[in-house]
Amino acid sequence: MIMTESYKILGQYIKDLSSETPDVETYLYVRDSISKYQLGIDITSKALKNKMIEVYTTFNFKDKTESKKKSYFEIVYATIIQVNDDIKKEELEKIILCDVQNKIYPNLEKTLLNLLHNSGYPGIKFEKKVDFENLYNQRFN
Repeated sequence: MIMTESYKILGQYIKDLSSETPDVETYLYVRDSISKYQLGIDITSKALKNKMIEVYTTFNFKDKTESKKKSYFEIVYATIIQVNDDIKKEELEKIILCDVQNKIYPNLEKTLLNLLHNSGYPGIKFEKKVDFENLYNQRFN
């Protein structure tokens, strides 16, 4: 089997999905203030056997203010990749933090937006897509 890329995606799935709005008052409050909510991103990975790696991408959408009334939304998305034998550590980091993220982002964004819409917040859109390349490069500054 010839791999033209340095890795391939073997599978992807939603590992965990959460939408929490404690009560009606909170819902009504959040409905008016959800534009202040911010997207947080966390990426972790775990080596499996046979050159496979499980990558967990966590998106959380939350109110970072001190407000008592808040909802919380989170999705943990798992992607299983297999990498070439001759891959270097630096390359691997970029694959996990950039390349894989760019590939799965459309799915992930759609899933999070569906969660928000189905949780009673239909008007939400993300203005700009996440620039993983930029986030990756920022880590070294």
